[in-house]
This record gives sequence, structure tokens and C-alpha cells, in this order.
Amino acid sequence: MTDDVATQAPPTRTERLDELPFTRKHGRLLVGSGVGWALDALDVGLVSFVIAQLAVVWSSDRGALAFVASAGFAGMAIGAALGGTLSDRLGRKTVFALTLLVYGLATGVSALSWSVGALLVLRFVVGLGLGSELPVASTLVSEFSPRRIRGRVVVLLEAFWAVGSIAAALVGYLVVPTSDDGWRWALLIGALPAAYAVFVRLRMPESVRYLESRGRHDEAERTVRAFERAAGVPAPDPADVAAAAARATALEEARVASGARRASLSALLRDGLRRRTVALWLVWAATNFSYYGAFVWLPTLLVEAGFPLVKSFEYTLLITLAQLPGYAVSAWLIERWGRRATLAAFLLGSAVAAAAFGAGVVSGSATHIVVSGAALSFANLGAWGALYAVTPELYPTRLRGTGSGWAAGVGRIASIVAPLSVPPLLVLGGAPLLFVVFGAVFLVAAAAALALPELRGTRLAE
Repeated sequence: MTDDVATQAPPTRTERLDELPFTRKHGRLLVGSGVGWALDALDVGLVSFVIAQLAVVWSSDRGALAFVASAGFAGMAIGAALGGTLSDRLGRKTVFALTLLVYGLATGVSALSWSVGALLVLRFVVGLGLGSELPVASTLVSEFSPRRIRGRVVVLLEAFWAVGSIAAALVGYLVVPTSDDGWRWALLIGALPAAYAVFVRLRMPESVRYLESRGRHDEAERTVRAFERAAGVPAPDPADVAAAAARATALEEARVASGARRASLSALLRDGLRRRTVALWLVWAATNFSYYGAFVWLPTLLVEAGFPLVKSFEYTLLITLAQLPGYAVSAWLIERWGRRATLAAFLLGSAVAAAAFGAGVVSGSATHIVVSGAALSFANLGAWGALYAVTPELYPTRLRGTGSGWAAGVGRIASIVAPLSVPPLLVLGGAPLLFVVFGAVFLVAAAAALALPELRGTRLAE
């Protein structure tokens, strides 16, 4: 086929989606996925306040409570890898709803925990659901977003994490300190995703790319037409639809014949994907280590610095508010500077802010702590937005869920280690050493980000 013929070929369904403007239907998909994302952040954020209160109410030591946080991250590591692979086989929407249900119910049951051991086991189950949901949601939104603003839309999805984190800080500040059982009420609030899962399953569309890969062409066409109608785009000529469908079917058959269709871990490390996969895993691991190492222990570190429990929760709330402008700036820059430059810049900012926050904890100055903590929150969550935007773009459809899931899973391994590393690092050198380590790891993440390919404005690989 010549280039002239190729350019005159009717657009495929995914190409039609790529060229649409952003419509209210895109907005509903973004908000529907984003609310699930915010509820995830609510659950993760509540853990830091639960740990801070249990250290006082149950007189538990830091080492035991560190295992509670790490148990959740262990579940997230397994869940991310499994959820991504399952989404390539069962569908994005199905896995999205199932994982919300699993972790929502487990969070509610964990409110009944009678010991650190029981809470640890239940947090592992919560992590299984939570870890599966995040990469699946970003993959689904990425596959529906218009090509021109795809990165910005995914960053806006990630911005819902700030909404959930702020909600967690409000619950921590207003609910947890009210009684010795305040942490139980907080966890019951975190069970809301169980109800939301029903809405997700019934209302959200399935990925067109996934439907085509499974031969469900009529359903894929109906989904595309729904988005085109929302944009006021007239129906294409039936002959063009048939020709484009035949073209997509031929490409899929060619992939099957070549053995390239199966999603697997080994496929991420061959076919020209090895370098980007390794660099991506390094960014995910380093970013997870520093983010969760710092923020899971934040209220507890402030209590140990001499601030009352309620005051430490108040400062954590103020610091968390800086996440929203961080996402907003990241969403603006990612389509101007590109994915790689935006991600690296925010990671460098995180490194500087981490060192400044460690100095603030030593000084005991509330102003220093809040300002440097807000800078860390701003830069780190801006980096998270860019990271979630770039990850699904790096892989073809058959591997997109698997690639996103394994990247998140590798990152969760680092998040398991992070809470456990905090107590020994505090013994060795206190808060200054702890946050210098976090800053150094952020620098490693920035260097790895620069090794990723720049895909701004390109089509998602089929």
C-alpha cells in the first residue's frame, strides 16, 4: 500500500476518537473515573492519621505501625500488576468496578480491627483493590481522550487525588481526634467506594481499543458514535465504517499471526520496549519511595517534633492543599513543555523541597514546616500527574493495561520499603537524614525521567 492510499483510507474508530473535541461526554468519563480516584486517595490518606492516633491510643511503636502501612502497599503492588493484566483480558471498566468494590468493603471491615495484626491483614486486602484500580482508570481515560490534549486530561484525572487527599486531611482533622475510636469512624467513611462501584459498572463506557481487540466491533462502533454525537459530528458513511473495520480486523489478525497479541511481563522487556520499561519502572519506584515515605509518616513526625495531635493534623491539611495548584501547573505545562521535561522539572523541585522540609522539622518553626511541606506537596503531586499521563502512552493497546499495571506494581514495591525505612533512618540521623535521602531518590527519578521518549501530540500506539 502506498503512502497516498494510506492517507486516503477511512479513519479507524480510534482515529475518529483522537480527532474529536473535548465534550461533556468526555467530561462525564473524566469525573466518573476521577471520583473513584479521589476515593482511593481518601483511603490512602486516612492511613497516616490512623497511624498517628494508634501510636497514642494503642501505644503501638513505630515499627509495628510501619508494617500496617507497608501491608497496604504490598497489596497494592500485587493488585497493580494483576489489575493491569486483567484489564487487558477482561476489560478496563469491569476491572475498575471490581477493584473499587473489593477495597471499599475491606476498608469498612478494617474499622472493626481489634489489634495491629488484624488491621495489617485487612490493609493488605484493601491494597489489592486499590493497587488494581489506579492504572486501569488512567488507561481508560487515556484511550478516550482527544490526542491534542490527552496528557492534560490524564493530569486532570490525577488531580482528583488531591481532592481525596484534602478530604482525608479534613476527616483526619475533624473526625479522628474526636474520640479514641475516631480512627474507626474515619475508616468507615473510606468504605464509600463500595457503593460507587455500582455506578461505575453501569454508566461508564468500555475502551474502544479493548472492544476491537476482542472482536466486539458493533459495540465499539456504538461507543464511538455516542462520543461523535456529543461533539455534533455527523455519522460517517457506512462504507467507510466497513472499510475501516476491515482494516482494523486485518491489523489485529496480523498481530495474532505474529504472536504479538498476548499481554505478558516478558513482552514489556522486548520488542523495542525494554529501555522505556526499565526507565519507567525506575521513575515509579523512586517516586513511590519518597512520596509514601514522607507523607505516610507526616502527622506522626510532626507529633514527635513536639506539636499536639490536633495541630499536626491541621498542618498536614494546610500542606495537602498545595496539591491542587501542583496538578494545575502540571496540566498546563505537560502540553507545552512535553511529558519528559515536565516530569523531570517537578521531580527536581521535589528534591529541593524535601531537603528544606527536613530542615524545617529540626528548626521547629511552624512557618518553615508548612511552607516547605507545601512546596513538597506542590512539586511531588505535579510529578505524579505527569507520570500518570506518560505511562499509558508508552505501550500499544495489547500491552497498555499490563504496562501501566506493572509500572505501578514496581512502584508499590518501593512504597512497601518506604514506611519501614523511616524508623531506622530517624534513629541514624533524624529528620535531616531522612529527607536528604528522600531528596536524593527524587534526583534519581528525575534522571530516569529524562530517558523516557517524548510522545506529546502523538497517537496512542495500536
